[in-house]
Amino acid sequence: MKYEVLDHMADVMIRCTGKDLCECFENMAYAMFDQMVDTKNIEHSVEYNIEVSASNDEEKLYSFLSELLFVMDTESLVFNDFKVTIKNDTVKCRSKGEHLNKRKHRAKSEIKAITYHMLSVDRDIPAVTAIFDV
Repeated sequence: MKYEVLDHMADVMIRCTGKDLCECFENMAYAMFDQMVDTKNIEHSVEYNIEVSASNDEEKLYSFLSELLFVMDTESLVFNDFKVTIKNDTVKCRSKGEHLNKRKHRAKSEIKAITYHMLSVDRDIPAVTAIFDV
């Protein structure tokens, strides 16, 4: 399983693990899109690259997820495949997906924002946790 949904009173809280921090970020990106649309029907007709920089791991995760959410909101793109690299202060991601089609991609929840509340990155496990404002 790429992610697990944790109990949270009003928003959606997700925890992801992976073999390394890059895979955790990939799994969290997948989890975020999977909360918004049915990711099983997404084809790979569009490739989109993003790059964000931050000074610590939590800021990297926040900036990364926020940028993906911004791309969905402004470009109407949905993704289900991610390849993340993290080097020093920079996170790069190649995302594969397609333009949102409301007849094809069943809507789930609308994510308004990523929150800082309980946002965490654990390099030792490795694991990441985020709460999405819905």
